[in-house]
Amino acid sequence: MNDRYDAGYGDAPYELVGYDEFGQPVYRQVPQPGHSPQHTPHTGQQDGYGAYDPYGGQAQGHGGQGQGYGPDHGGQYDQGYAQGYGQDYGQGYGYDPYATGTAGQQAPPVVPSHGTGQQPPAAGQTAYIPQQAGPPEVGPPEVPVPVPVPVPEPAPEPDEQRDAPDYRTEQFAFVEEQPENSEDVIDWLKFTENRTERREEAKRRARGRIVALGVVLALVAVGGAGYLWSAGKLPGSSPDPKQGATTAAGAQKRDVIVVHLHNTKGGDTSTALLVDNTTTEQGTTVLLPNSLALTDDDGTATTLSKSVDDDGSSGTRDELDTVLGTDIEGTWRLDTPYLNNLVELVGNIEVDTDTDVPDPDAKKKGEAPLVNEGEDQTLSGKMAVAYATYRAAGESQNAQLQRFGQVVQGVLRKLSSDPQAATTTVQTLAQILDPSLTDGDLGTFLAKLADRAKGGDYKTALLPVQTDGRLSAGAGDSVVKDVLGGTARSPEKGAAVEVGIRNATADEDATEKARVVLLNGGYTFVDGGTADAAQAVSEITYADAARKQDAVEVAKTLGLPTSAVKKGEVVSNAEVSVVLGQDYEVGG
Repeated sequence: MNDRYDAGYGDAPYELVGYDEFGQPVYRQVPQPGHSPQHTPHTGQQDGYGAYDPYGGQAQGHGGQGQGYGPDHGGQYDQGYAQGYGQDYGQGYGYDPYATGTAGQQAPPVVPSHGTGQQPPAAGQTAYIPQQAGPPEVGPPEVPVPVPVPVPEPAPEPDEQRDAPDYRTEQFAFVEEQPENSEDVIDWLKFTENRTERREEAKRRARGRIVALGVVLALVAVGGAGYLWSAGKLPGSSPDPKQGATTAAGAQKRDVIVVHLHNTKGGDTSTALLVDNTTTEQGTTVLLPNSLALTDDDGTATTLSKSVDDDGSSGTRDELDTVLGTDIEGTWRLDTPYLNNLVELVGNIEVDTDTDVPDPDAKKKGEAPLVNEGEDQTLSGKMAVAYATYRAAGESQNAQLQRFGQVVQGVLRKLSSDPQAATTTVQTLAQILDPSLTDGDLGTFLAKLADRAKGGDYKTALLPVQTDGRLSAGAGDSVVKDVLGGTARSPEKGAAVEVGIRNATADEDATEKARVVLLNGGYTFVDGGTADAAQAVSEITYADAARKQDAVEVAKTLGLPTSAVKKGEVVSNAEVSVVLGQDYEVGG
C-alpha cells in the first residue's frame, strides 16, 4: 500500500486520509506551495477549495466561490473536478465525517474525478482515486493477518461546541481478514510435518536397533568361538597344544618323502621321513630306526634296514606306507659323498653337537677330534658326514639317528627358500635321483622345508619302536597319528619266530648287534637281559621240538655253529633262546 498516489496527475501528490467501509484507502490531493487554501473563521469563505456542490459542479465554501486547479492549470475546475473541504481544513487536514460545507450541512468526503465529468459517488458508495482498482470482490482475504486501523479523529473547531467523538465498531476496518480454513491448513501442515518427523525418528531408531543387534551378535559369535576354541571343541583346536594337531589330523594336508643316507664306507643306512604339513605350516623330520618291523610283498617279516638293501626304494616305500599309514611321494637316496657336497654348497652348517667325533682318517689314536662337542659348532661337509654317521661304542642306533636329524635340519636352515635356487643346488650335486623324484620336485619340496626351518617351524621326532621292531603303544598318537596323520599297523605278533637274546659276552654292544641281525633276518627280537658272568661259548635252545629247525636257522643267522643248538629252557615270551658267549663276533 502506498502513502502517496501520483499516477498521472501532474506533480500534485496525494496522501491517505482514511478507509471506507470496505477497507479501501481514501486519498486527497496535497496542497501545493503558493496555493494554500485561505480559511476565514466563521465565514466559511475559502479561496479555491470549497465544499463540493453535486448540483452545480462548482466548489462551494461557506457562502464563497472557489477557484479550482485542474490538470490544464487554467485556474478553473473541470466539471466534477472540484474538491471541497470543510471549514476544518485549516485545523489539521484530517477527514471528518461530520464536517460541513455550509453551516449545518454535512459534506461527504470527495475524491477528484480528473476532469472526466463523472459525478462523485453518492452516499453509500465507495470513493476511490482515479486509475485505482475498484472495490475487490467480496471474499476472504488471502493473507490471514488482521491489522485494525482506526479512523483519525478530526481536530475540534475552536468556535463550535461539538460532542466528543464516539467511535463505533463500523468505524474500524481490517486490512485483511482471516480465511475460514486457515487454521485447518495450519493444523494439517503441522500434522503432516509431525508425522514425517515421527517416521524419520522411527527409521533412525530402527537402524540403531539393527546396528546394535549386529554388534551384539558379532560379540556373541566371537566369544562363543573363543570358548569353543579354548575348550578344544573346534577342528584344529585344543586346550593342550600337544593335542592340537590330533583333533584335525585327518583333515590336514601333508607332503612326505623318504630319505636314505647310505654310508659308503661303513655300509650302514639311516632313514628319515621329511614331512611338510601345509595345513599347519609345520615341517618335521621323522627318524626311523633300522629295526622297524615291516612286511614285504609276499608277507614275509623283515626290517627297515633289510628292506632298503633288498627290496629297493619302491618296495620300501610301499612297506612303510603299510605300517605307518602314510602316502610317501618319493625316495631320495643320499650317499655320504653327496651329503658332503650339499653341505659345502650351502656354505657349512651350525649344529649343537652332543659328543666329540674322531677323525676317521686319523692315522693314530689320540689325535684331536674332527668335531668338538658344544653349541653352534660350524661343520664343513666332511665334519657333517662324520657327525651324522657316528655311533659310539655301546650306543644304540637311535643316538646316531638323532645326529643325522641335526645335520638334516642344519642343511635346511642354510638352503635357499626360493624353489628355483634350491633346484639349482640339487642339480649341482649331479646326483642320479630315484625315478619317483625329479630335480624340480625335490628342489621345490626342500625349499618349502627350508622356509619352515628358518622360521622356527621345524622339529625332529624319533619314531618309538619296541625291541621286537614293532611300534610301541605311544607311537600311534605321538608320531604316527599327530605328525604323519596315519595309523600304525605293525605286523601281527607270531608271524615271525620270536628269539630271546641274553648277553654273556661282557660287551654291551653284542645285544644291539644281534638284535639288528635277527630283525634283518625276519625274526622277532626279545630282550633277555645281561648275564651276571661272562660265558665263553654261545648256546641256542628250544623248548618245543617243532622249533628245532627254527633254532638251527637262528644259529646260522647269528654266525654261530649249529652244534650249539639243543633242547632246553627258553626266556619268557620267546620260542628260541640264545645266550651269546665270547665266541660271538660282535664286529662280524
